This record gives sequence, structure tokens and C-alpha cells, in this order.
Amino acid sequence: MASNEKVIGLIAGQGRLPFLAAKGARDAGLKIVCAGLEGNAEETLADKVDVFYTVPIARPGNWIRKLKRHGVTDTVMVGRVAKKYIYTPWRILQYLPDWRAFRIWYWRLLKKDKRNDTILNALADELASGGIILKDSTTYCREHLAAAGVMTKTRPGLSAQGDIEFGWQIVKKLGELDIGQAIAVKEKEVLAVEAIEGTAKMIERAGQYCKKGSWTLIKAAKPNQDMRFDVPCVGPDTIKSLAANGGKCLVVEAGKTIIIDKPETIKLADELGICILGR
Repeated sequence: MASNEKVIGLIAGQGRLPFLAAKGARDAGLKIVCAGLEGNAEETLADKVDVFYTVPIARPGNWIRKLKRHGVTDTVMVGRVAKKYIYTPWRILQYLPDWRAFRIWYWRLLKKDKRNDTILNALADELASGGIILKDSTTYCREHLAAAGVMTKTRPGLSAQGDIEFGWQIVKKLGELDIGQAIAVKEKEVLAVEAIEGTAKMIERAGQYCKKGSWTLIKAAKPNQDMRFDVPCVGPDTIKSLAANGGKCLVVEAGKTIIIDKPETIKLADELGICILGR
């Protein structure tokens, strides 16, 4: 690699977000070296980056070697990885972790909890020890961050406004405790709380519990959100699921929530009569 060539690493999980980050990095004139997590990253992402590797999810040492081979230091990590799989039976045999993974789990996390922030910070520290430095994951997709105020033609009704005021401090407290990023609220009653299953499954539960609909989804960053990872995301699938399950208002934290394919998501929300508000 030429010494004056600008390069960025991309550790990619599921969904559209890695594609948005890749586009932003390419528009910034960077060479993109991608480590796509096996079973998570989409194969078509290879067409959007300069170098693409499929890497085992439980072998961070492999990620480091692949990225360093191309002179990568600064890296962004984006895309979903289902945390529930770390609790599957025979996970040691299934994922065959390398020594760095064992060091994360049995040294860096020894006597610590296994919440998202704890695991991700331990992973970031281990990557840094190998020369891979995780950067703000929104660096190359800032145009997709939520704006403050109502972003749709549909506005929140009086009932929804009351639910927003009621639920905001609750969701921020959940974030502080690193339990989840979202809650569903109806008439100042919490219908559902996001935990390990993710927002999509929580939306389905809220719809089951509130058959008459017109409830509000509130999704927020943690009070001390580490923008390197686990940044709240919503998108077209969120809007479709809300519509299918009776949700009428989506509240997200302005400047700290990514709206995937933002123009398309807002247009879809308008078509389905759902309000999107950035707070």
C-alpha cells in the first residue's frame, strides 16, 4: 500500500448500516478494508468496499491480522450482531474462539457482567492492543442522524405528547443501567421494555399487549453513549413493524440515533401515518 493512501477499516455486522458507512467512507476518498462477520455481514457488501474478508465472529485476532495486512489502524464497527447467540449450547465448539476471544471473555470480563457496554468495551480494548482503534461509528453516516423536532408530516397528538414526557426519563434510566434502548408506552403505562431480544421483537410484544394500538415507541441512547458502538438505529423495517403492530409515534434521540436510509424512512412513515420525532 502506498504510504500516502488513506485507508479505513470496517468491521461489519448485519443490516444496511455497513453499506451506509461504506458509501460515506468512499465519498470521503478513503480506501475501505472490510472484515465482514461470518453469518452476519451481507456478501453484497463486498461490491461496496475495496477489500473484503469474511472473518469468524469469535476470532478477533483474525480481524486484526486481516485489517493490519492493509495498513489499517482507524476502524469503524457497525451493523447488528445478535447477542443471544453467545448463550447457545456448545458455543465454544460452534464458534471455535481464538486466544484473543478467550482473553476477552475470561480475562477482561472476569468478574464483570456481560451487558452490552461491558462486552463491547472489552472488545475495543482487545482490538486496540492489536493496533486496531475503533472510531465513532457515525463518522461516515452523519447525514442519517436524527434531527431535533418532528421530522414527518404527522405530528404527535396530546396523548402521545404525554406518553413521551412520561417515558423519556424511564428509557434514559434503562440506558443508564444498560438494559435496553427502547420502551413502548400507552396512556402513561409501559407496555414493553427492550432487552436482549432487540427492538423488533419488543415492538411485536407491544402490539400483542395493546390491541387497540396508538402507542408510542421511545428509543434513546445511553446517558454516556459510547459512539464507537451500539448506537441506536431505526429504519424502514421499524416503521413497517410499528404500523403492523399499532404503533403511531416513534421518538428517538436527536444527534445520537441513526435513521437508516433517512429520507426513505421518513417518506414511509408519512405514507403510513406514523410520527417521527427527534428529542
